[in-house]
Formats: sequence, structure tokens, C-alpha cells
Amino acid sequence: MNIDDVKKLQHKKYRTQFGHYLVEGEHLVLELVKAAKSQPALKGISLYVTDDYVPLAESFDCGFELTVLNKKQMSHISDTKTPQGIIACVPLPDLNVNQASVKQNQRCIYLHEVQDPGNLGTILRTLAWFGGFRLLLSPNSVDPFNPKVVRSSMGAIFHVPLELDVELEQLQQRFKQFAYLDMQGDMVNSPSFAGYDCYLFGNEARGVPSESLTAFNAQPYTIAGSGVIDSLNLASAVNICVYQLAIQ
Repeated sequence: MNIDDVKKLQHKKYRTQFGHYLVEGEHLVLELVKAAKSQPALKGISLYVTDDYVPLAESFDCGFELTVLNKKQMSHISDTKTPQGIIACVPLPDLNVNQASVKQNQRCIYLHEVQDPGNLGTILRTLAWFGGFRLLLSPNSVDPFNPKVVRSSMGAIFHVPLELDVELEQLQQRFKQFAYLDMQGDMVNSPSFAGYDCYLFGNEARGVPSESLTAFNAQPYTIAGSGVIDSLNLASAVNICVYQLAIQ
């Protein structure tokens, strides 16, 4: 892949076309190196560095293809204003659902049309921290391989099982019990909250369509608050729920 094509990977159209995405910055690349040593799927990675990062890159023992760029070339492919000087070009994972690979004890988190890259990155980070979660994204959600999502995930993108373009209607074929957040409902710290197959979280502004909640017979739960404001940031709400599930 030439430099101009690598630059194009900042856009979803070309990530889909070329089958790769970008991982930028020393911390993220180090996380990628650790993941690549234990995940056979993370192979065929190309690493682009400036001279300053050559010694570090040569110390990696995971078969990355190394290309040295000057600072102008690095700035050309970077998504940041002040590039660190190290970017990996990573093959997109195979996201075809293999039901045999879905572990029985995995809890599923479904996000409906989440739009904010920072929210998605933060949610990925939380799911990776606690482990045992699978993330399903609806159509019209932000691309998890968007550079902003990848950066805010802090390496979690390499560790959380993902499914993309999962239609709401498909969920009833896979799950029997659903829970979601609502101002009226049992508290998320109640024991019953841990007993569901799939947890539904909606778009930052619109939530989950009410007709789907009714069709699924989804059960409402709420996060106790002071009542001073009437909503939580999506990532904060998911993170609180995931913590409750992890400790129950």
C-alpha cells in the first residue's frame, strides 16, 4: 500500500475498500504489539515510523513490516496535528459472526446508532477492562475503526469481540431477555439486573426505539441519581451498568 493509500484509511470508505485501519501513537502501537503476540489474527501489519522510532520498532518481535518515513510523509498520513512518528496499518478483523465463537458466559451490549467516537472508544475501554463482554453495533453507528475511536479506546479495540451492522430486528432471533435504561425501573444494583441476555443502549439523543422495546418485552432499569439533571452521558451510563454486571 503506498503512502497516499495509507492516508485514505482515515475515511471509512477506504478502510472498507483496502481492508485496513490505522493505529497511531506509541502507546497504541505497544498495545497492538502485545495483542499481536497472542492473537494470530493480528498479522500482516505494516509499521510506519520516523527515524526516532526505528530502534523501538526494530525491537518488536512480531513480524511487522517496517517502513521509515520522513516527518513530512508522517504528517501526510497522520490524523493528528502533532504526529508522534509511529503508525501501524492493521488488517480489519473478520467480523462475520461465528455463533460457535460466542462464549456462553459472554454478556452482550447492544448500541443503537451511537454517534460519538469518544463515547464508543470509552465504552470499548470499559468492556476490555472488565472482560467477558461482546459489543454489538447497529447500522448507522460510528465506525469502531475510525481513528478517533481507536485512539480513545486506548488499545481496547484489539480485545473486545465486535459485531457490526446488527439490526434491532435480528436480536430476537438470538436473545430471549432484554434490559434497557429508563428513568422508571428497578435499580441497576438490584440482583435481577444480572439476569439478561442482552443490554440495550440507544443513540445519544433518541435512545432505543420504543416500539422495539415493547416488541422485545425489554425490562427497564435506572441508575440512581440526585435528580438535579435528567440524563447521563451514554458512555457513563454504559460504564456504570457494566461495572454493576461485573461485580454481581
